[in-house]
Amino acid sequence: MNNRNRLSTFSENNSEKIPGKSVEETAGQWLENSRLRLKESSYVKYRNILKNHILPELGQTELRQLTTDHVSAFIRQKLTEGRRDGKGGLSVRTVRDILSVLRNTCSYAKQHDIDVPCHFELLKFRRSEEETRVLDRRESAVLERFLMKDDNPVKTGILMSMYMGLRLGEVCALKKESILYKEEILQIRFTMQRIQAPDREEKRTKIIVTEPKTGNAIRDIPIPAPMLGRLWTLDHMPGEAYILTGRPDKFIEPRSLENIFKRYLRECGLPEINYHALRHTFATRCIESGFDVKSLSEILGHGSVNITLNRYVHSSIEQKRKNMGKLHLT
Repeated sequence: MNNRNRLSTFSENNSEKIPGKSVEETAGQWLENSRLRLKESSYVKYRNILKNHILPELGQTELRQLTTDHVSAFIRQKLTEGRRDGKGGLSVRTVRDILSVLRNTCSYAKQHDIDVPCHFELLKFRRSEEETRVLDRRESAVLERFLMKDDNPVKTGILMSMYMGLRLGEVCALKKESILYKEEILQIRFTMQRIQAPDREEKRTKIIVTEPKTGNAIRDIPIPAPMLGRLWTLDHMPGEAYILTGRPDKFIEPRSLENIFKRYLRECGLPEINYHALRHTFATRCIESGFDVKSLSEILGHGSVNITLNRYVHSSIEQKRKNMGKLHLT
């Protein structure tokens, strides 16, 4: 049975019957039982992880054979040679997602009195040592001057990520009605993303605009003074218009905005970085300017200050030198 046919059986046995003892049967029942509480994008993501990574290698494995060593070897293989094109290993983030789906499947099995010998708490692997690129102050100034040359609304959206740490999907989904000029507040309520059509509609993928995955990402951000003047250039737009286009019937999707951003970088003579680096740069500048971490965490929409510190704050060599200059041993 190929992987597509395996997945087609997921919804056939969604009852109170005890799940089957294979990873495939149990994963299918777990996914369908979770479908109502999952966002559409999460459902599609988990389904693809099962189809592309878990079922081909572990689908027919009996749960009682799923030992810690077995899962550990599976994870190591994914890290070193897990890409479907055969060109190396998957990213640490992707492998963490795979492990999370497998862990949830086994937790579901245990709830139905099926023994799974794997101890997931023992499965540890190091975070990728590759640090996310952050713009230095000279690069930030070059990019900012370029974006400020005219009132292009796309450039305004990119500036909002630089000054307020907005995610790519949040900028694409942002409408003019979310700018509260009098209160000097920007409301983040939605995000945009392209996902695979869950039921294989006419198009293989589609754009969705939904609430963010977590409640913390729904937030109000004070608009800093340098951005407030820029946002007044959008005041002529109707409230329901997307800020990147000025129209309610036309948007720019995340993949397109990423490509526009990279073209701007080339025009500035700056090295290529991904759009998310703007968010990392914003967080780093905030810490360097003395922000308290709790406020920064809420501005970024994080669930805890640990996420902010561990993932989004990067000390420059200048900041390290400045801190070392404060050292007095006597």
